[in-house]
Amino acid sequence: MAVLLGIALTCGLGVWQLQRAHERLARQALLDRWADAPPIQVGRTPLSLSAVAYHRVRVVGRFLPERAVYLDNRPHNGLPGFYVVMPLEIDGSGAPRYVLVNRGWLPRDLRDRTAIMPYPTPAGVVEVEGVARANPSRAFELGNGSPPGAAIRQNLDVAAYEKETGLMLQPFVIMQTSPMNDHLIRDWPKPTMDVARNYGYAAQWFGLALVLLLMSLRMAYRRGRAVIRSAEKYPQ
Repeated sequence: MAVLLGIALTCGLGVWQLQRAHERLARQALLDRWADAPPIQVGRTPLSLSAVAYHRVRVVGRFLPERAVYLDNRPHNGLPGFYVVMPLEIDGSGAPRYVLVNRGWLPRDLRDRTAIMPYPTPAGVVEVEGVARANPSRAFELGNGSPPGAAIRQNLDVAAYEKETGLMLQPFVIMQTSPMNDHLIRDWPKPTMDVARNYGYAAQWFGLALVLLLMSLRMAYRRGRAVIRSAEKYPQ
């Protein structure tokens, strides 16, 4: 009975891993379709994160370089550097609204850890295209995080930054993909669904179920042989 329960459990876990793989494949197909779709125009009307997450977006507005935040410990090709995150005032009518833009990667000044290498920021109205994400980037962080108002930080939360600055923000960050002649590197990793791991786990569970099945058959065979030998030794 215990062996049968083990077989049922391992087969169930294998099926669950296959279902997870199929869900991830469907999610990847959805992400690919969004990547090929026309960009969503971001205006001053509030948008929900769920409506734009991982979609291409476009926004027109003015950067606020004095509000820039530099996310530390973001290496690129083995070199230390920052992600430059800057609010952009969205062009349009009505109450002012802003959106955070991760403009790209900036190398660190190796002589002074607190110095920011110069980079150009376009003045006036610009058009930015990119992909909407929940946050600009997440890195491991100890303690309570960076103090509010710090230019160099480990991480940045949209809601916390909105409360800190008083800027009315869209609840997402735009990972800029459009060129801007600003010397920043925009080599964003694409979200991928690691289905190979799920298939590997499924194979392990089904393999274990097969081992348990073979063990149970071997035990049944031995019991059957024992019964036959006993019947031959002690005939009725």
